[in-house]
Amino acid sequence: MSNITPPHDHSADRAYAPMLRSSAPTESAAFMRFNADTVGRTDGAIPPKYRELIALGVAITTQCQYCISSHTAALHKLGASREEIAETAFLAAALKAGSAYTHGLVAMRYFEDAAAAAR
Repeated sequence: MSNITPPHDHSADRAYAPMLRSSAPTESAAFMRFNADTVGRTDGAIPPKYRELIALGVAITTQCQYCISSHTAALHKLGASREEIAETAFLAAALKAGSAYTHGLVAMRYFEDAAAAAR
């Protein structure tokens, strides 16, 4: 395990959670309920471990260190394997690459639009 802490991953930042929540209590409560009712749901068609694997894939794609940490810890408690974590990481990588490709299509359209406007 690496001892290097990325500049955006300060464990001390978590100390600001109470301040953030108390500074916007209505929004904070709504967010916490929404998160619990979606990711934390246990009675849905998607089982808890799958919900956490999906959440981890999104966290990897959005590069949220805190989310990666919390969803990986939850997955460990739910009995996920290293292989499931690894496959989730590669699925996220493939989807992120796919979005880069489709954004390339958009860039080509913008380029063609600019070229047509310049004529």
